[in-house]
Amino acid sequence: MSTKSMIRNFLALIGGIVIGSLVNMALVSLGPLLVPLPEGANDSTLENLRDSMALFEPIHFLFPFLAHALGTLVGAFVAARFSTNHHLLLGMLIGVLFLLGGIAAASMIGGPRWFIILDLVLAYLPMGYLGAKLAGRKASVTV
Repeated sequence: MSTKSMIRNFLALIGGIVIGSLVNMALVSLGPLLVPLPEGANDSTLENLRDSMALFEPIHFLFPFLAHALGTLVGAFVAARFSTNHHLLLGMLIGVLFLLGGIAAASMIGGPRWFIILDLVLAYLPMGYLGAKLAGRKASVTV
């Protein structure tokens, strides 16, 4: 692989991380505007959010799940679409990196077990794969 190709793949990966993270943050920020927090819930600090989890109903987990899934999907798509080769690998790498972030968030914030399992199983690796596939790039072998 040439240096130019390696640089382009690295930039595609960084672009996927940045754009996927922006999608994630936008949806997490939009969520409480469309699905207001329950009465008495406070998300101003990590500790307050963790303490408020008992007040949340299933609808309150919709936007966090969408943020994680769509952020990963878009990030993987960008990485795969703009890489020179190893498209699926870069898309899956986005999935793995975002999964590690999801594991960290679950351990810091907590939440109901059903949501944590659903989120970790469906929002990251499957979306990384799907994003790479939607990019429409065929695996190529370069000599």
